[in-house]
Amino acid sequence: MKNLYFTSEKPEVFNRAFLSGDAVKVSFFIRNSKLIMDEESYFFLMASMRKMRLNIPLTYTLEFFQNLFTSKVILENGVENGIINLMVYRNSDGITWSKSSVSYYFEVTEITDVLSISSRPLELDLIKEINVNHNLLSNIRVHCPENIYAEIYAQENDLDDVILLNPNKRIARSVKGNLLFLEGDVIKIPKQSEGAYISPLMENFVTYLHKNNLADVQEHEIIAFESQKAEEILLISDEEGIFSVKKIRNKTFESSRFSDLVETWKNSFQ
Repeated sequence: MKNLYFTSEKPEVFNRAFLSGDAVKVSFFIRNSKLIMDEESYFFLMASMRKMRLNIPLTYTLEFFQNLFTSKVILENGVENGIINLMVYRNSDGITWSKSSVSYYFEVTEITDVLSISSRPLELDLIKEINVNHNLLSNIRVHCPENIYAEIYAQENDLDDVILLNPNKRIARSVKGNLLFLEGDVIKIPKQSEGAYISPLMENFVTYLHKNNLADVQEHEIIAFESQKAEEILLISDEEGIFSVKKIRNKTFESSRFSDLVETWKNSFQ
C-alpha cells in the first residue's frame, strides 16, 4: 500500500513551511487499529508549537486529533498498524507571524508493529563535518539542514544513518532519532541538553523499564568513542520505528538483550 497523505486544506505555495521550513513535526502511532501514546504525542505537539510561536487554534484539542486520525486513517483507509507523521505549519495571512493561522499536513506509513524492532538492522558511522546544536529548538522536530546534509552523506557512503555530535563533540542523536547504548547493566542515553530529540516513543519505553526495574537507565554526556564500548545499541525513531544497530565502522553489536526488553514492553500494551 502506498503512503497516505492528508491536508487540512489545499496547500498554497506561499505557506511558510514551503518557503522557510516554518513548521513542526510530531508522530502519532497506530497499533491494532487503535491510537497508542496519543496523549504523549499530543502534549509534545502543543509544546513544539509553543516553542515555535505558532498560533494554536482552539480546535486543536486531543479529541480533535483522536477523531481525525481514527476517522481518516483507521476507519476510512483500514490502517491497522502505522505511524502518522503530522506537520503543522504557519500560513502567511496574519498581521504578524505569531498571529498567522496554521494548517496541517500528515502522511501515514504502514508498518508491521511500531513497538517491535525492525527486521532490518542498521549500519551507522559518525559524521564530523557538521554538528547539531543543543538549544531550546534542538529537541523538537523542525527544519534542520544538518539532517539533510547528514542523510545525503549516509546515502553516498552506503550507510543507513549517521551519528550526529554537538559542538562539544559529544553524541546528540542520529538523523532518524535517539540512540540508546547498553553497557553492562546500564542503558545510557544522551541528555536532551546534549541535542537529543524529545521522543514520546522512547520516553514511554525507558519509563516502562524504570518503573518495572528492568534496566538502569541513565542520561549521560556521551563522547563519540563510547559508541564503540557499547555491547548493544538501539535506535528509536518516532518517524520510522525501532531499529537495532548492527555495525559502526569495524565494530559489530549484538541485539538479544534489547530485543528481550522491547518484547516485554510491547507485551505490556496487550
